[in-house]
Amino acid sequence: MFDLTLTFDNGPEPDVTPRVLDILRERGIKTSFFVIGEKLGDPVRRGLASRAHDEGHWIGNHTFTHTVPLGQQTDATTARNEIGRTQAAIGDLAHAKRWFRPFGGGGNLDDRLLKPSVVDYLTANKHSCVLWNAIPRDWDDPEGWTNRALGQCRSQPWSLMVLHDLPTGAMNHLDRFIDRASEAGARFRQDFPPDCVPIRSGEIVLPVQAYVSNIEESVTP
Repeated sequence: MFDLTLTFDNGPEPDVTPRVLDILRERGIKTSFFVIGEKLGDPVRRGLASRAHDEGHWIGNHTFTHTVPLGQQTDATTARNEIGRTQAAIGDLAHAKRWFRPFGGGGNLDDRLLKPSVVDYLTANKHSCVLWNAIPRDWDDPEGWTNRALGQCRSQPWSLMVLHDLPTGAMNHLDRFIDRASEAGARFRQDFPPDCVPIRSGEIVLPVQAYVSNIEESVTP
């Protein structure tokens, strides 16, 4: 037996997210969707985030543009532009814990994720920073990711898995993965392993130094 928390990054996408939501609803699984802020400017995508929220999923913040990892951006306004604008776009769909997930340019857990001013912003604005401990690279291997994902789940007692509701074809295999994981003894849950949430409601509860760069920042005129 093992615990498994599924999360979906980089959406919503009209050609993918509805089917993901259908599969989760059919199987009674609640998850989290970490959305891209600029995508919520599209009414259709905003409607998908609203549907996910209404069906009991948590809506989290995954930056506004998802271009350069925050720890590699030199602009002092990075946090406000990437996190603040997305939180405003999420609006009343936001969870009380104000979930935020950084990105490392390919699933990396290193100092590309954050920088000191971003940490300061997260703590000042009572965000919770959600990382991960399972990333089967579904975007890189749309056909074969399910075997890797199952192996990751079996290797630890509680996996917080990153998947992507993007039009790569990977989510065509989501239902098969869920069924295989269930047969292998997965217990699906919505909450996050404590060791994957180093900042909770603005409080640093676990060391974050490994995820924080010391990049020099510049102030844009």
